Amino acid sequence: MPKRQKDIGLVDKIFLIAAIKGVALLFKRFIRNLFEAILVELGFRKRGQHIVTVQYPDDILPYPLRYRGRHRLTLDDEGRIKCTSCFLCATACPAKCIYIEPAEHPNPSIEKFPHRYEIDTLLCIYCGFCVEACPVDAIRMDTGIHPHVYPTNPNFFIEDKETLLKRSLLMRKFSKSELIESHLKKIRDYETNNASFTHNFETG
Repeated sequence: MPKRQKDIGLVDKIFLIAAIKGVALLFKRFIRNLFEAILVELGFRKRGQHIVTVQYPDDILPYPLRYRGRHRLTLDDEGRIKCTSCFLCATACPAKCIYIEPAEHPNPSIEKFPHRYEIDTLLCIYCGFCVEACPVDAIRMDTGIHPHVYPTNPNFFIEDKETLLKRSLLMRKFSKSELIESHLKKIRDYETNNASFTHNFETG
């Protein structure tokens, strides 16, 4: 619980002394964690709970079922996109990162469908409001995969309709654990320079 202003002593009010105390505490915990990490790597000790660093992508913590991962657009039983371009997801989005361009559907029983559907993941805050607002369950964030690492070109952070639909097709073909492992393998390959990052690299 933070101290109230009147409970802070005179010594703590002197900035230099407080800064020295903070650096000393940081250095103390750094030495402790470093020593324990060496023992863990050598096999002399099990990992302590206070060490929170995970060696991603070699190690990964299990994501909860309600984890909000990458977006995907869902398909109906006939393989058609569920989205009806009602704009409720774009309206609910606090970051204004969703762009929809509607078009008339060739099926007269369906009013509209998205000719373009794009999410700018540089702006997205992964709040899940788009999922909650959708009345036809057309967008989800249940891929179980965290946002991807892209090249420095900001255009690669814009996920289009084809990318979002492909994720649903992949989830029909592979289990979630298989997709997560495939994702981690790509990250490992990139870190060891065995793969190059292109836009197509992300969609698999």
